[in-house]
Amino acid sequence: MADEERIVVAGGSYWIEGAAHRAVLAAGGQTIAVLAGNLDRPYPAGHSDLLRQIRDVGLLVSELPPGAAPTRHWFIARNRLMAALSGATVAPEASMLSGSMTTVLTARELGRGVGAVPVPVTSAASTGPNELVKQRFASLVTQSSDVIALLDADGPSTPAVTRPEPGQQFDRRRPEPGRPGRSL
Repeated sequence: MADEERIVVAGGSYWIEGAAHRAVLAAGGQTIAVLAGNLDRPYPAGHSDLLRQIRDVGLLVSELPPGAAPTRHWFIARNRLMAALSGATVAPEASMLSGSMTTVLTARELGRGVGAVPVPVTSAASTGPNELVKQRFASLVTQSSDVIALLDADGPSTPAVTRPEPGQQFDRRRPEPGRPGRSL
């Protein structure tokens, strides 16, 4: 995505989020880290160097005031901001109950494109992306051009949805008139 001069938005956390930021920085691209912690004490502390590097060449964003500690509520709020700041959201791996799925749901509610990376069914992290593709809630993403297609599309390729109850399928419905588009 950095080679295509696209800005990558992630949460600065461990695993895939940190990997996304590192890859973009290594390629000389731009990245935004939306934090669940505050700017005076970025979270996670184990990513202090990475977050400092993002601050120096990209952007750190937080809704929390100085001194506030991250909580589950703030992670969900952070996910909402990531979806709002992004033209498309890609789920590379997540369980169906993962907090990452809140980002996907919010992205769809905002009319953004959603993609999912295929994951081996033997992986515990396969249920989210594989179910998103199975239910046509997300487009299959296997290369950067798939993400660019999501970004450049006029909106999601499948109808808007309502949030599912745990264990239930996604309820597809048509977008409402006047519903906001992909741009902010």
